[in-house]
Amino acid sequence: MKFSESWLRSFVDPACTGHEFSHLLTMAGLEVEEEETVAPFFDQVVVGHLLAVDKHPDADRLNVCRVDVGTGEVLQIVCGAPNAAAGIKVPCALPGAELPGGFRIKVAKVRGVESFGMLCSARELGIAEDASGLLVLGDDAPPGEDIRRHLDLDDRLLTLKLTPNRADCLSLEGLAREVAALTGTPARFIEVTAVAATIESTRALLLDAPEACPRYCGRVIAGVDARAATPDWMRRRLERSGIRPISALVDITNYVMLEVGQPLHAFDNTRLSGTIHARMARPAETILLLNEQKLQLQADVLLIADDQRPLAMGGIMGGEESGITLATTEVFLEAAFFAPAAIAGRARRYGFVSDASHRFERGVDFGGTRRALERASQLVIDICGGQAGPVSEALATLPVRQPVRLRPARVAKVLGVPFTSERIAELFARLDLSFARDGDDFIVTPPSHRFDIEIEEDLIEEIARLHGYENIPSPAPQGLLSMLPQTEQARPLARVRQMLADCGYQEVVNFAFVEEAWEADFAGNDQLIRLANPIASQLSVMRSSLLGGLLANLASNLKRRQSRVRLFETGRCFFRDPQGGPVAGFRQPWKLTALAYGTAFPEQWGCAARNVDFFDVKADLELLLAPIDVRFDKALHPALHPGRSARVMVVGKAVGFIGELHPQWQQKYELPLPPVFFEIDLDAVTMARVPQYAEVSRQPPVIRDMAVVVDLALELQQLIAGLAANRPAIVREIRLFDVYVGRGVEVGKKSLAFRIMMQDTQKNVARSRSRGRHAATGDLSASGICSAAARLRRERNDAYQGRTRRPVVREGRPQQA
Repeated sequence: MKFSESWLRSFVDPACTGHEFSHLLTMAGLEVEEEETVAPFFDQVVVGHLLAVDKHPDADRLNVCRVDVGTGEVLQIVCGAPNAAAGIKVPCALPGAELPGGFRIKVAKVRGVESFGMLCSARELGIAEDASGLLVLGDDAPPGEDIRRHLDLDDRLLTLKLTPNRADCLSLEGLAREVAALTGTPARFIEVTAVAATIESTRALLLDAPEACPRYCGRVIAGVDARAATPDWMRRRLERSGIRPISALVDITNYVMLEVGQPLHAFDNTRLSGTIHARMARPAETILLLNEQKLQLQADVLLIADDQRPLAMGGIMGGEESGITLATTEVFLEAAFFAPAAIAGRARRYGFVSDASHRFERGVDFGGTRRALERASQLVIDICGGQAGPVSEALATLPVRQPVRLRPARVAKVLGVPFTSERIAELFARLDLSFARDGDDFIVTPPSHRFDIEIEEDLIEEIARLHGYENIPSPAPQGLLSMLPQTEQARPLARVRQMLADCGYQEVVNFAFVEEAWEADFAGNDQLIRLANPIASQLSVMRSSLLGGLLANLASNLKRRQSRVRLFETGRCFFRDPQGGPVAGFRQPWKLTALAYGTAFPEQWGCAARNVDFFDVKADLELLLAPIDVRFDKALHPALHPGRSARVMVVGKAVGFIGELHPQWQQKYELPLPPVFFEIDLDAVTMARVPQYAEVSRQPPVIRDMAVVVDLALELQQLIAGLAANRPAIVREIRLFDVYVGRGVEVGKKSLAFRIMMQDTQKNVARSRSRGRHAATGDLSASGICSAAARLRRERNDAYQGRTRRPVVREGRPQQA
């Protein structure tokens, strides 16, 4: 809401400066969004009275004016304005005056005639854009008076950003009530007296929709002069409130709306027929509005109509066919209360908003309807003349203001400040809230203009506003701190995040609600958990996987030319579960998902560039889970490449998946390269193994290489598991370092080379004289392994004739080692 500070101070004038005044309103919850002056700085501009206007002797478009500026001396000023005429009063800049923009007025000769000043337009003073002629002042303007004081140009314009619950402050009287309550300064409201009826003309009123319009008042005023000029003081206040003056009758209704907060409407009474109805729209009914929109109305739109046709959208805008014109001589003045639920959203549905709908949908004082009608009637008669008929009123059931109980103990608990009963009673009196006492409690009945007071917390807010939010102490919170136990069997989540960050991953946080397509593509989930009220139409389901959010983050980074991306996220996923959980019927486990895309290493000279692959991310996951034993089993997943995916097993339990994105989804989501990711249960990562003491061997380790030939289809994991299950205590490590398929190895077979480290704490393994059997017989003793390794080396050397190097097989393709 925009208004003039001087207009508000005509109701209540507290002893505070302009900026203090703005701060007072803001801290009371009436945020001052913008403040500006009516006119920019200028000085030495006074009211000038043009005594004579003669043609310039040497210029056709210039006039030589004789101007009285109240000093007793008549000034000669050359002026080119087309509306310069003897007898008018205009702003006159004296020699030495400074106008907006730093322009200074000097005595000068214009075409040989001396000019001792300048006559000004509104644009030259910076108060309007009109530059068509001089700014003509009223006849009552005294010559020589400072134009800033005469036009109140030092006034400030304030724009409030009101919350929807404070509809009572959408008027100057409502703001005056607030300022009076905040400062204790008495308010001076307009005294409205009933206008005596001098004619008998009336209109019958009928409430066909009493729930939407429970109160409707109207009055006929005959013999008005619609061409009468709107007074300057009214025009000025309207313009400074952001409303363009139109005609006297329209300006009066707008002025009363700003003054008391009650929207009104004036109909041309000669264009009405029969009874005035407040009813709902009929099927396919249309109306032409004052804004020249022709609308086909829906059945839930409230109309004001006569016996023949719709006249206005109730509480929103009047109709063109019943509107007043400059030829109007008889008006029907309307003031009504429309229920907020009957008005809310109707105007926006048709693509516009009006000042009336903005107020009615928030709540207008139903107790002030008749007072506003009397105020408007008096202004019409004073400005446009005419004779008023009696007020007609149709009344149904008005809203009931339910009492609200306030407990002083509750006030102290919520605000943290104790208030005595006397202090609370004083604040309620300043707010004009009537109350009764029930023991220590207050039973408060809200007034008709306060639609926002419904519960106890609303009253507590009023006490806080009047007491002053700045006066409520804000002590630092105090509490007893203690170290929480942290078992060695659990790894802190912060440590997990730090480990991933150390590996080059960056953490992201995404919404828990995702697109429905992501659930089908990346999780194969057909048991969707849909949101009843999503924040966006595409984010309509709860996630069962974190992958969709990470892929969206990846796409966003690729658009910003980030070619190497490492991301991870921890968060809850959501599943339907008949067994239930903390929330009946649903399971909400924590997951950890990490994604790698682009090159394996940042660009550098030390190694050749290659793209990240399954084994790079597998190494990161093994590092994250260490020292817990982890196994990877071949498995399929809807989001993963069928040949490059695995199930992650920890202590024999499936905890997640790892692999490369399926080519189908890579193509669908337009990714140049396939990202590699893993998603596992967070519990598996936070699980830690308690350190156990083990003696450090003083004996040197013995390292032997052993090669075995197995079926090509045999999975390495099975072989490793078999070796680990049967290895003797002195075998510390068994590690695959070579895979060979080719000459010297039977078709359908592959050669796997393992590096075995043996170490004993009591004796040197290399001195052991025990002999073992060939590895093919299943003997995995230290000597057996060494003997088998030596024999296999001899056989292979014979096959290769000592002249070829063994190739390394990776992902089924031999590469020269």
